[in-house]
Amino acid sequence: MSAVVQLEMHLDPTRLDEAEKVIVETLKATREWPGNQGLEVIVDDADPAHVIVVEQWENTAAHDAYAAWRLTPEGANKLGEVVTAKPVKTVFSGRIDLPY
Repeated sequence: MSAVVQLEMHLDPTRLDEAEKVIVETLKATREWPGNQGLEVIVDDADPAHVIVVEQWENTAAHDAYAAWRLTPEGANKLGEVVTAKPVKTVFSGRIDLPY
């Protein structure tokens, strides 16, 4: 079953230009990871330092492999340098069928 992953981040408001560059650089590898079906970054209208990365994955196993890689030296990134708090990740793979 496919999975949607949301990574909620609070960026340093004094470093938004730098943060945007770090996000773009970091997500290039995410987009290229096997099983990634797309992603986007949405920005809070009331607070441009509050963003959510929305990732679409083929399945949770593909995301889990990617997440494990991010913990290695090869997968390291600079997001930690531009956030004010630890990002919060939520994985959604269950569905409620809606009758139409």
